Amino acid sequence: MSDTEDIPELIPAQVQQTQFTVDEEKEVDKRKIPVTIVTGFLGSGKTTLLNYILTEKHEKKIAVILNEFGESSDIEKSLSINQDGSLFEEWLELRNGCLCCTVKDNGVLAIENLMKKSGKFDYILLETSGLADPGPIASMFWLDDGLGSDIYLDGIITLVDAKHIREYLGEEKQDTSINEALKQIAISDRIVINKTDLVSATELDQLEEDLLSVNAVAEIIRTERSKIPLDFVLNIGAYDVKNVDSIARQTQKIDEHGKSHAHQLSHEVQTICIQFNTQLDSLEKLETWIQTLLWEHAVPDVNTEVQQDSQLTVLRLKGLVQIPKNYHSNNNNNNKHLVIQGVQELYDIQPGYRQEDNVPASENKIVLIGRNLQSDKLLYSFIQWLELDSSSVHLL
Repeated sequence: MSDTEDIPELIPAQVQQTQFTVDEEKEVDKRKIPVTIVTGFLGSGKTTLLNYILTEKHEKKIAVILNEFGESSDIEKSLSINQDGSLFEEWLELRNGCLCCTVKDNGVLAIENLMKKSGKFDYILLETSGLADPGPIASMFWLDDGLGSDIYLDGIITLVDAKHIREYLGEEKQDTSINEALKQIAISDRIVINKTDLVSATELDQLEEDLLSVNAVAEIIRTERSKIPLDFVLNIGAYDVKNVDSIARQTQKIDEHGKSHAHQLSHEVQTICIQFNTQLDSLEKLETWIQTLLWEHAVPDVNTEVQQDSQLTVLRLKGLVQIPKNYHSNNNNNNKHLVIQGVQELYDIQPGYRQEDNVPASENKIVLIGRNLQSDKLLYSFIQWLELDSSSVHLL
């Protein structure tokens, strides 16, 4: 391209049409290994949870990958003591068939190379450091099917220390960025409130309300000593862009929470859900609206140029949209909605499979979890940008 040529205009990406049946999709997923990211602030109980999972009797061959700094982590030490007292450099094989290793590089290629050395697993758990932002790590594993990876992101589990988490949530960073504890909760799909024996029942109820005010779609469980049902962590399908029912249940949680709890938000990160009942003509305007929020950190305005706001940050995006009028579907009866999934600046939209009858055909929902999300401003922008009747759009 010469210096005098204009830069070509960007063309809105078209959603790829899937040719798989539901059963064929499930068979493809069976051939891949799910990865769950386990995160949580310092002292939340991640090591205890992973040690519990690794030593529990189950029928899975689970690999735990420790993304920590230093010569060895606490779980390495505790597991080596449980074995023969010697620390391991690459893999430690446990008596129940599980394996544990430490890597400094948590990239997809590094993980797949480890898998080649030790054979296939049923599951991979990746533990991040207590100060890690899970967003970039999640983006690494949330891959397109076309990349042909042997692994896929199943979900993010965040542990919180019931006694001390409020201190971390209120921490203000000098560079005005979102603190790590808030990010971990905002991006999580399942939240484990640990060490519940250290606080009162009233304090626990208030804490759960605080967590829901940040992330209203995450499932929450309370426990002591990190003991939880394995199905709360494994095979949750949180990043499945074809699962209409899962997204529907999560958005229902927002509606239920909003009706039963008038809670004053106490943190800079919150959940907003826009619901509308209009079938869109196309996806183009919706995608532009989403892209402006995620990439430009700005609320779209039809009357003025984009005004960037460094404080506006979308950490997690989820949504259900009925098939637009100009969308060329394969007429599969299960393709009633498009599923939107996003983490930070990465998002995807694909036709979703509906197994249950809990999603009205006319229902559309867009869920945003992030900082400085001004609900009235976002609602007005959404109505104007997509040219919707204001009576058909409201906030949950």
